[in-house]
Amino acid sequence: MASVRTRLAVLGSAVALAACAQVPVQLADAAPAAAAASYDWVALGDSYTAGVIPAAGDTFEVPRDGCERTDRSYPQVIDRDLGGLFDLTNVSCGAATIEDVTSKAQEPIGRHLPPFAEDPDYPFPPVPPQSEAVGPGTDVVTVGVGGNTLGFGDIVFKCLELGSGSGGAGTPCKDELADGIPGRLAKVSRDYDEMLATLHKRAPKAKILAVGYPTIVPNDTSKCRYNDWGQFGPVTQGDLDWLRQDVLEPLNEAIEKSAGTHDDARFVNLYDSTRDHSVCDSGKWVEGIFTSFPDQPALVHPNARGHRNAAEQVETAILNAVGVN
Repeated sequence: MASVRTRLAVLGSAVALAACAQVPVQLADAAPAAAAASYDWVALGDSYTAGVIPAAGDTFEVPRDGCERTDRSYPQVIDRDLGGLFDLTNVSCGAATIEDVTSKAQEPIGRHLPPFAEDPDYPFPPVPPQSEAVGPGTDVVTVGVGGNTLGFGDIVFKCLELGSGSGGAGTPCKDELADGIPGRLAKVSRDYDEMLATLHKRAPKAKILAVGYPTIVPNDTSKCRYNDWGQFGPVTQGDLDWLRQDVLEPLNEAIEKSAGTHDDARFVNLYDSTRDHSVCDSGKWVEGIFTSFPDQPALVHPNARGHRNAAEQVETAILNAVGVN
């Protein structure tokens, strides 16, 4: 990617020099025309796209709409990287489901997460379905969504509750919830297919990039310390293995499979590049239950380093999609 950015920087310098060469023939009071972006890009998704937590930067919406887009989330990082090549519309929103992207108005929650945190601006007015930001002129759509349709947050909370009395032994969460996971994954697949069809209908010429989820739980769960709230708190090692193998990896597989059935869609794999940066790794790119206990809940979300990595993967995919490589 360095070579692409270098070429873009050189191109920008050449444009600037050309503009300067024209100054003598401009009227003294004429403002230079802003260069139009080459491509229209719409970013859709949930909190793993929006950023949401302080470790992913500062919110920049004024006034706040409750979606908690942060300035170090990957759409904003890419927007800065690529300068004026893309005109970004970022309507990603924390807690969004696939239906919220496709067709349903969403009531954002901001940072209102009782009992962990109260948001003084809550409740927020509904925001339109994210797909409404996509239109015939859209060239690229990135979408990272599916975890809330699966109910991953609810699953984690249940694992916290059930693990708290376990002493770290057994698989209490798996024992209670495993039977319902196939049905949840089936709903993800159905909703994802409907979403991709809707996006194609709204933007027939757009390239759609379906962004997967990063590694959250390591392959070696002995790295995860029981009752460490900077990691997974009281979730047992056995339940963490189950979450990785039977919940999170199948979620990515469902998204990849759905993208593979649509000619205009491509899957962006974040999992492989983040294998050594899980919640339980020393160089983690995803925060645990808390960034700082007990005053800064993170509830298992990527930090700025995780978003920087996502930006690198998604940026490459975007440039390939539009033929800039």
